[in-house]
Amino acid sequence: CMNYMLPLSYALGNFSVLAVGIWAIVQRDSLDAITMFLTGLLLTVLTDIIHISIFYPSHEFLSDAKRFSLGMAIFSLLLKPVSCYLVYRMYRERGGE
Repeated sequence: CMNYMLPLSYALGNFSVLAVGIWAIVQRDSLDAITMFLTGLLLTVLTDIIHISIFYPSHEFLSDAKRFSLGMAIFSLLLKPVSCYLVYRMYRERGGE
């Protein structure tokens, strides 16, 4: 997000899901908050794949900072299924069907 290679929608999507995640942690009894967090995580997996695939630069335009930013974006994308699984377990603990 800090290298300005990916569009603003990438940062806004991930930061809004982070805000909903904080809300889901604070509201321990709310099933709606955890449902919105899980839905947001699943949607950002799809949008992250689209953003990275569309805005990935060619080899001659990759500096070290851009390479690091893309590596962290891909690493975040790889960790999101694990996060989705853990949030789903929290959803089940809170009484989700």
